[in-house]
Amino acid sequence: MRKAKVAIFISGSGTNMAALLYASLLDNAAYEVVLVASNKADAAGLDIAEAEGIATFVHSHMGHSREEHDAAMEAALVDAGTEYLVLAGYMRILSDEFVRRWEGRILNIHPSLLPKYKGLDTNRRAIDAGDSHGGASVHIVTPELDAGEVLAQAKVAIRTGETPASLAERVKFAEHQLYPRAVSDYVSRGYDAGYLYQRVQELALALPETHARESHGSPGFRVGTEKSGKFFAHFNDQHHGSEHIAVLVKTSGIDELMGLVETQPEVYFKPAYYGASGWVGLILNRPGVDWEHVSEWLERSWRSVAPARLTKLMNVADQF
Repeated sequence: MRKAKVAIFISGSGTNMAALLYASLLDNAAYEVVLVASNKADAAGLDIAEAEGIATFVHSHMGHSREEHDAAMEAALVDAGTEYLVLAGYMRILSDEFVRRWEGRILNIHPSLLPKYKGLDTNRRAIDAGDSHGGASVHIVTPELDAGEVLAQAKVAIRTGETPASLAERVKFAEHQLYPRAVSDYVSRGYDAGYLYQRVQELALALPETHARESHGSPGFRVGTEKSGKFFAHFNDQHHGSEHIAVLVKTSGIDELMGLVETQPEVYFKPAYYGASGWVGLILNRPGVDWEHVSEWLERSWRSVAPARLTKLMNVADQF
């Protein structure tokens, strides 16, 4: 089983980091921790990581601009071969440029049930509002603070006479259960056929006059009417002995297909049965899939078989 390479940023005791680390050491874990990094040399979590043989890195933010500090931390991520960054009590706001470069690959945990109570003092705000529950949310990091897609949440009941400190203590217990599971689910979904099909389906059906239809027992997508439509994509879930989960799209012919396969075998393959007709397999169960690239191939394949009245409209729209 392939494990995603995860780095963790901390600034303090590292209790969430420890929960993530020890979960990664269990059998069949979906990720491995390749680096624990901090902006503080005295962060206690560094000792935990070092004791378990995990590489650590420290770079103080003092005396450096945000961009300079982020550059040093990012260099450590790259050197460690990091695929995903997980923030666990990291008390620094990452620069917008850093976040954009790692778009979709940075996760954070926040002590509230987002979208409620972004920012600080979340437990007091939940109590003062008379909420029945506080809790924690794991979300994707975006340039806007605590505004990314929420991936998972855990609720914690607010008791009579609750204080912010007592609620925070129990929310922390919930975080330790929630965070490893949410990270595991997120980093492994790129290898889950159901998730990958859903992404392809959304892109394919966003094109004009398209619909889903099975072909030889596999999902596919057609343009045109139910009766006379033509296939422009097929979804391949390790069929015909292939190791790949892929979307099959039309090339201009066998020469282009073989050129793609020979020059980028990590991205393309010649599928059994369909390959003879010029269909290429675009591999989805691999690190760093560029979904814009997938979308572009789907549109190109769609254009190759769509009725002229539709492609003319698309061509006109492209001019504006």
